[in-house]
Amino acid sequence: MAQLSLCWSVVVGLFVWVAPLAAQPTPAPKPPPNVVIIFADDLGYADLGCFGAPKIKTPNLDRMARQGVRFTSFYVAQAVCSASRAALLTGRYSNRVGILSALGPTAKHGLAPHERTIADLLRALGYATGMVGKWHLGHLAEHLPKRHGFDTYYGLPYSNDMWPKHPTAKFPDLPLIDEDKIIAYNPDQTRLTTDYTDRAVKFIARNKDRPFFLYVAHAMPHVPLFVSERFKGKSEQGLYGDVIMEIDWSVGQILEALRKHGLDENTLVIFTSDNGPWLSYGNHAGSAGRLREGKGTAWEGGVRVPFIARWPGRLPAGKTNPEPAMTIDVLPTIAKFTGAKLPGHKLDGKDISPLLLCKEGAKSPHDAYYFYWGRELHAVRSGPWKLYFPHSYRTLAGSTPGQDGRPGPYKTATTDLVLYNLDDDLSETTSVLDRHPEVVRRLQALADGMRADLGDGLRKKK
Repeated sequence: MAQLSLCWSVVVGLFVWVAPLAAQPTPAPKPPPNVVIIFADDLGYADLGCFGAPKIKTPNLDRMARQGVRFTSFYVAQAVCSASRAALLTGRYSNRVGILSALGPTAKHGLAPHERTIADLLRALGYATGMVGKWHLGHLAEHLPKRHGFDTYYGLPYSNDMWPKHPTAKFPDLPLIDEDKIIAYNPDQTRLTTDYTDRAVKFIARNKDRPFFLYVAHAMPHVPLFVSERFKGKSEQGLYGDVIMEIDWSVGQILEALRKHGLDENTLVIFTSDNGPWLSYGNHAGSAGRLREGKGTAWEGGVRVPFIARWPGRLPAGKTNPEPAMTIDVLPTIAKFTGAKLPGHKLDGKDISPLLLCKEGAKSPHDAYYFYWGRELHAVRSGPWKLYFPHSYRTLAGSTPGQDGRPGPYKTATTDLVLYNLDDDLSETTSVLDRHPEVVRRLQALADGMRADLGDGLRKKK
């Protein structure tokens, strides 16, 4: 009987000890993360302080880099507006999407209805989705952002130079669109960066109590350059520097809006560019730094762009990751972080969350990245190696760049089959083709596989 009494005492004691633990409330699950992508236009690799700009001050982007992760080998799929944006939003090479260049006001095609964008994936999860800025994936009603997963849209349907005041071309009036309606033609472009920022901040405030995806695609620093009175003449690098300072201010306003509403630690913010600098515009163009060539080429200066990701508490602070990555990887990575279901069709991008999280030993999930210009496969990168196939390309070598909004003349150059080790030769000055025949064979085999999939105009493969 004494033993039974002792056992019962133990049971009661355990109940008394465990009961308070069981009574503790279960922690509420964390809400899905918000996502903000800020996309500059024609921003050079070396146009930010944290990427080596010697004169332009970018304190907000520099702070963003200190609080997050900076990628030094981040690429676009093609070094031109529309093709680059198609790859970012769909996770597919722009050739697979069927957008190969920069769509103009007379284009009759755009992003096809069956393509699934980041906005489509996140809206299916109940996210609010908003876009402000340059779309450039088709301007007909069926191609505009609200047909591709965005709840709201305010901006220009194509590049800001596609207007009647273009110095060297004839274009129709440039429309400014609010939701589904044209609200003005040839808007005051000195207000574009400010207006886009104001719309972005209001979108955050309006959706602070639900998950959201915000895509901010600035018109600047694509020519013609415009800046508000607030920043006019404030930089040490003329009008171009003023424009970059205003973009940096815009980033600061968006980050402040997130802080104000207590969203910092639940928001992934990405900043990058659609391609490298448009070098023919001289003092109205950015800088690729040590990288070779610029926009419109597959050389590093055309396709390598600055990339910063910030997510306090999730991504490590002050880290630099040299592993190759590309805009096609953004969609599957966001899907990983948010739990979104991937599209049923083929994706080219892969999840790079281990790289963003800077996990020890994390490497690029790709065997290689492929660089097309139009329908032509110009280069392939794998690890430190980049192999270029014989092709012609535009260059300013031997020409004088333009000044004050007018372009200088490009020349046409050609390259043979060449191989560079980018770890040793970032500026791509000395081919090591003859020293590494096994690397050349491997990269050529990879390229042949991509040609069989997406074609190659250089090889007459559709």
